Amino acid sequence: MTNQINNVVIVGGGTAGWLTASLLAKVLGKQISITLVESKDIATIGVGEATIPPIIPFNAAIGIDEKAFIKATNATIKLGIQFENWGQKGEHYMHAFGSFGKDFPFCNFLNYWLKAKKLGDDSCFWDYSINYQAARRNRFNKLTAIPNTQLPGITYAYHFDANLYAKFLRGHSEKLGVKRIEGKVIEVKTDVTNGFVTELLLDNQQHINGDLFIDCSGLHGLLLDKTLNVGFEDWRHWLPCDSALAVPCEHGDNEIKPYTRSIAHSAGWQWQIPLTNRIGNGLVYACKHLSDDNAKALLLNNLPGKALAEPKLIRFRTGRRLKQWHKNVVAIGLSSGFLEPLESTSIHLIQTAATRLLKHFPLKGITDEVVTEYNRQSQIEFERIRDFIILHYKLTKREDSAFWRQCKHMEIPPSLAHKMQLFIENALFFRQDDELFSEIAWQQVMLGQGATPKQYHPLADNLTDQQLTEMLANLKVLMRHTSDQLPSHNEFLKRFGN
Repeated sequence: MTNQINNVVIVGGGTAGWLTASLLAKVLGKQISITLVESKDIATIGVGEATIPPIIPFNAAIGIDEKAFIKATNATIKLGIQFENWGQKGEHYMHAFGSFGKDFPFCNFLNYWLKAKKLGDDSCFWDYSINYQAARRNRFNKLTAIPNTQLPGITYAYHFDANLYAKFLRGHSEKLGVKRIEGKVIEVKTDVTNGFVTELLLDNQQHINGDLFIDCSGLHGLLLDKTLNVGFEDWRHWLPCDSALAVPCEHGDNEIKPYTRSIAHSAGWQWQIPLTNRIGNGLVYACKHLSDDNAKALLLNNLPGKALAEPKLIRFRTGRRLKQWHKNVVAIGLSSGFLEPLESTSIHLIQTAATRLLKHFPLKGITDEVVTEYNRQSQIEFERIRDFIILHYKLTKREDSAFWRQCKHMEIPPSLAHKMQLFIENALFFRQDDELFSEIAWQQVMLGQGATPKQYHPLADNLTDQQLTEMLANLKVLMRHTSDQLPSHNEFLKRFGN
């Protein structure tokens, strides 16, 4: 066991560094001192502009005012992700946030919809999602419940400029007492007896001492990888994309969509993320199947508006560090591992890692038991999200390129194979170990890419055919009518941003 933790040093700014600093300062600011070291000469990746709903309670927990945040980051609302060309070319579906239809004890809504399909009902599963119905109409308002019902309302997240979010968080952190030091780390000193990091030497000759170091240095992994050499588990045999090009463009039209678009191409996929002032775009691809020059041409030829910069190339390796916490270093953000941004999990993984560190915070000294438990939870979280991302690739029916044939026919982790089999055979999915993606999220990707369960749960037979038909008809009208009454997304942003 080490000594009391008094001085926490965060290496690297960006979203990871400043978000972690904000949380620790908000909760532990009176008990520890927090120093963040960053260099203005080191650019952050800053392309993660789409988020998922847990960011809302997180921002609230660290004391961020939503209105100020939206204005400062050019934020828009996100109701889900539309996947195009993933199952087959020309097909699309949405992973919409929130609930679907109406659930019953011990039997979720999907089973009632599956029973109706067997009776000849031709409704679409997404007819029963308020989020989807609002998204396709480009409408949004804060709605905690559907009026005059007990059904939940709209669940949302944001699109925003990640660099502006980091800048916003920096101001927030400094008000909470975080000390920022400008400088580039040129040497990391460790204790010869136990290997713990003791000191950082900066290019301006400053020496920074600390008791606990948080590595937010991005893909470079300065402390956990370059200094402590913890090792890396490579997942590229399941997720073959290893490159991305990112470029902003002008809005092609005046209507700002309240959802992300993920458009599959021959050797990867393209994102489109609308902000108030521009659209963030990128192409994630496997350079084995697509050259950088061809990727650049493909991206630039498929922008919804005029490019505002030259595309920025990012190389990555999908996988995770074998330990996220080793000795007195905790990696948060891209330094801990990389999962492509298909389901907008990058910023969420920063939030959960920072929260996990807070829950395990070793104020009285670092113990092996705490480090082991932190790493166990981190591994499970990474692997569950990994499986959900692999699912999109594995479920493709595309055979039109070597890339998609590889994805369709690849071996997958046993944990994912089990979930897929359980769903296809029995329409079942069980959430494990507090995993991020819900039952309804898995259902949407499965159904959206053509995996239809062979049977429904017998409890769905508790409703007569007539009761079922009436319930579905009423729900469909309710979702459509409620979404029709909402203001446009543009109107909401204009009203909320002033």
